[in-house]
Amino acid sequence: MTEALTEEELAFLRSMFDLARTGDTAGLGGAVDAGIPVNLTNEAGDSLLILAAYHDHPDTVRALLERGADTARVNDRGQTALGAAVFRRSERSVTDLLAAGADPALGTRSALDVARFFDLPEMLALLTADAAGQGVVGS
Repeated sequence: MTEALTEEELAFLRSMFDLARTGDTAGLGGAVDAGIPVNLTNEAGDSLLILAAYHDHPDTVRALLERGADTARVNDRGQTALGAAVFRRSERSVTDLLAAGADPALGTRSALDVARFFDLPEMLALLTADAAGQGVVGS
């Protein structure tokens, strides 16, 4: 039997999402190193990695990836960290996420869909160059 978290504990965990949103790489990295789950998700299914990518913090994205963040997490809206990085046109985050194994076709709003919908040819080129190496062009 597990005990429910206290309001104070819940507030602390919520503050981790603020660190991801603001790009506090040192603070968030330290918290993960101290035991906060690197794949912690909020009530919308957003992981720390998705939030860092969406708010365009490539250093935080890299730090989370180095700590084992799951690139295959999909939030409740069908979005991934890679899709968020594509939307923000963050070449560095996209490159790091692809290098960590992120799937450009994952999610109901995949990174490929985002690049095509918002007419982002430079992002589509990054995604399809990686996909060409994996044999999934046009996914």
